[in-house]
Amino acid sequence: MNAGMTDYRRGLWMATGAFVIWGLMPLYWHLLKAVPSLQIIAHRIVWSAVLVLGWLFFKHGARWLRAVREQPRLAGLLALSGVFIAFNWGLYIWAVNAGHVVETSLGYFINPLLNVVLGVVLLRERLRSAQWVAVAIATTGVLWLTFNYGSFPWIALVLAGSFAMYGFIRKMTAIDSLPGLGIESGYLLLPALALLLWGESTGQGHVLDAWWPWTDALLVLGGALTALPLIGFAYAVRRVPLSTVGVLQYLAPTLQLVCGVAVLGEPFGRDRVVGFVLIWIALAVYAVDGLLRSRRPAVTAG
Repeated sequence: MNAGMTDYRRGLWMATGAFVIWGLMPLYWHLLKAVPSLQIIAHRIVWSAVLVLGWLFFKHGARWLRAVREQPRLAGLLALSGVFIAFNWGLYIWAVNAGHVVETSLGYFINPLLNVVLGVVLLRERLRSAQWVAVAIATTGVLWLTFNYGSFPWIALVLAGSFAMYGFIRKMTAIDSLPGLGIESGYLLLPALALLLWGESTGQGHVLDAWWPWTDALLVLGGALTALPLIGFAYAVRRVPLSTVGVLQYLAPTLQLVCGVAVLGEPFGRDRVVGFVLIWIALAVYAVDGLLRSRRPAVTAG
């Protein structure tokens, strides 16, 4: 019992830490605003791959590759999921450094509800009444933002869509989170290295640049800040109920929103407030329905 409670508490702290890091990442990427976005994403891929692959080979040797050797279809799916997550990372970094942090936070608020829609469209899942209500309210919020935001919120929708497709593909893969990330990193490593070499040859790179020692350190650390929350998240989901993790995940976009408005000074007028409130109401309906449903079997058994 004590061991189980200890694992639960560690998992809770790991999940909270992962979402807090993700929520504060806009401030980190903002420090690298002078570096072209493609260079940042290439460094992010390379250094996270070095960390993840190094850890996997240190911990398990080559045994962790067995799942891919035994399932040829898995290799193709992980290559595709790697493309989606790299695109998501790249768009996110560009959006942050172009002054769209508030809109990126909207994307990650929308993401859980878009996952529900994908489940209906692609997996033929059936929604409960409360879930339909949540989707309808969220759609109203997106439409409000579309017509009152001043521009179509394409960054939010593309971020939500690419991450939802990443999650959908990973749902189809029978492999643990960390080895799966290792395979994805392996696929992305060579293109990222090629992009870095191209940047150095054209004068856009910042590797070992004497005038940019601080920037070099931030680029390397960015890889660690990419991998560590994913490792912590993978640890947490095995020890904490998914309903709890589902509620905690809203820490990240909430902190992103605070960073955008309170720290980076992005506008957040009445029209944006109305749209976000509708999204938050939809998330509340969705989260409460999920919590009540997760508790129902335990009540029945009692």
